[in-house]
Amino acid sequence: MMKMIRNPFFTIIVMLCALNNSWAQSEGLTSSPYSLYGLGVINQTSIGFTNGLGYSGIGIRTETEINNLNAANFGLIPKNAFFYDIGLKGDYNSYSNKGSSESKTTLNFSNLALAFRITEGLGAGITMVPYSDMGYSLVGIKTNIEGSTETFESNISGVGGLSDLKLNLGYAVTDNLRFGASASFLFGNIEEEESFTVSQSTFSATETTNYSGLRMGLGMQFDFSDNFTIGSTVQFPTSLEGSLKRSATKLLDGTEITVEADESDTAADFDMPLELGFGFSAKFIESLTLSVDYKKNFWSDTGQIENLGTYEDQDIYAMGLEYVKNPISYKYAQRIRYRVGYNYDNGYLAINGVKVNGYNITAGIGLPIGQGQRSMLNIAYSYGSKGQIQNILVKENYHMLTLNLSLADLWFQKRKIN
Repeated sequence: MMKMIRNPFFTIIVMLCALNNSWAQSEGLTSSPYSLYGLGVINQTSIGFTNGLGYSGIGIRTETEINNLNAANFGLIPKNAFFYDIGLKGDYNSYSNKGSSESKTTLNFSNLALAFRITEGLGAGITMVPYSDMGYSLVGIKTNIEGSTETFESNISGVGGLSDLKLNLGYAVTDNLRFGASASFLFGNIEEEESFTVSQSTFSATETTNYSGLRMGLGMQFDFSDNFTIGSTVQFPTSLEGSLKRSATKLLDGTEITVEADESDTAADFDMPLELGFGFSAKFIESLTLSVDYKKNFWSDTGQIENLGTYEDQDIYAMGLEYVKNPISYKYAQRIRYRVGYNYDNGYLAINGVKVNGYNITAGIGLPIGQGQRSMLNIAYSYGSKGQIQNILVKENYHMLTLNLSLADLWFQKRKIN
């Protein structure tokens, strides 16, 4: 008998190096005009199969893939199992207001994740996803100079966002009850540039704000039966510390003059709200699974405001349906998973008293890799809409495609040598 051992710590180190390298180059993951506000557009996509289910999954129990929406589910990781998940995301955004329309395409990584079992009933996972994305550009805005007939032109742009590096722990207290805990390290920077031109003179300023902070969370799952599971999550409020660097130059008669050069300054902390989530999953027949989630984010308690808006409490409703004829069949076609979903978000930002709401319609497919159930190529498509053409608001429509390679490996397996 010879024991085949793979070193889990070496694998973790390699994955973390990949996380660093990929996110170091990830700028401008969105082109949404609503990324102008706060930390940018908050990411809704998750990991693997949940993207095809309307981003629902708090109450889904799975032993074959990573469920990053509830830390409690990590308590179900089987013996000797090790899961990987790497994702790509592509967006096609089109947006319009009363006077014009425009479209943009973006492509980048969407997630990196791994999960493994520590001991009987105790599992862990390390995941990294974008928390927020910023990528807006306002070019050629002309404004009258008060008291004269002249105008000045301004250009404003922003790029960057925050990443969420999360450690999840899940523990199965009994066969039916699991609890989880998570610690998220949120970090990243936002770079905003403004330039103003009057006649032959130009003033340009660049501000880079760095944010970082730790956020804790809890999760629970309970199985009423093999066919019905409920779950709940909580993300506790926290403050992200901010630091600022500013540079400014002006151009007069063809001569560039430095006004400020990488001057450090303080930046206001950004307060994250209390977030509560509830969900359930139910199997009506052996082949069909329904997932339903509700999330409440208490943004109004943070007391933050924007120049053109205020933060208000947010409600998110999500549901999904998955069909698989026979997950353990020897026939490949019977193991394919088909998914549809819907997500509605009433928004957390109100501009001129109007909340920026949105919805997503999703569809996905899970293609098994090999003969088992644990390795899967998950493909999901989402059509979404946000905002409305009213006053200064913009109507945004977008198509999004996510591709997740969800792989399973086995450690510490014994192999017979004849």
